[in-house]
Amino acid sequence: MDSEQPEEPEHREEPGEREGREDREDREDRGSPVGRRVLLGALGVATAPTLQRGLESLLAAASGKDPTGLTGLLPNGGGFRSYSVTSSVPRRNAETCRLPVDGLVERPTAYTLAGLRALPQTRLVRDVQCVTGRRVPRTPFEGVRLSRLPDAAGVRPAAGAVRLTRFDGAYSESLTPDQARRADVLVALRVRDEDLGHAHGGPVRLYAAPMHFYQSAKWLPGITVTEDAEPGYWEERGYDTDARVGRSNGRDDAPTS
Repeated sequence: MDSEQPEEPEHREEPGEREGREDREDREDRGSPVGRRVLLGALGVATAPTLQRGLESLLAAASGKDPTGLTGLLPNGGGFRSYSVTSSVPRRNAETCRLPVDGLVERPTAYTLAGLRALPQTRLVRDVQCVTGRRVPRTPFEGVRLSRLPDAAGVRPAAGAVRLTRFDGAYSESLTPDQARRADVLVALRVRDEDLGHAHGGPVRLYAAPMHFYQSAKWLPGITVTEDAEPGYWEERGYDTDARVGRSNGRDDAPTS
């Protein structure tokens, strides 16, 4: 999906697998969006049974300490593999990264990567779960609480949602004010104690700890405060807008936060 599986739905993200092929740098042409079920089906992704989950947990611990990345080549290697709804995503780096906060705010602003790093940071260590059922245990994410950025810009009374898009313009998510104000929803800058690389949605991405990973939008180009929530890419295709793990999408998994 637009998921990582965890590694992410973007991409939805899918746990247990390492990011797939790299996008070409600064490539401007984009492919047509594709459906998650079609994409994952073609890649042979299935819901993990109990034994498989135990194996994934074991390999996840190993892959986190593997400098070679070879564990990511193993089936369900306990890391992330990213599946995108487009053929490529433009890249940003520390020099070109800007995160505007605009829409229904009094003081629109734009943060550099250095500016985001200078703000108070929150570190969360939670399981990451894809809507397919794949789960990556105890994955550290670190960044700025999402609510801090709109609040600093002065949210107007008419505001009813926070909209997040992606560099390629094909993927989006909207959060309600209650979701956006949770202490476990971050504008993430680091994962597994390393700066976010392009494959993991860097340099800046959303991390919504209690939700299925498709709501953790990657490659953020900005945050827009809007009057109403708009269905995101996967919500338009039938997935729940409040994707709380254990309470949504017909699944009863243990909560991740």
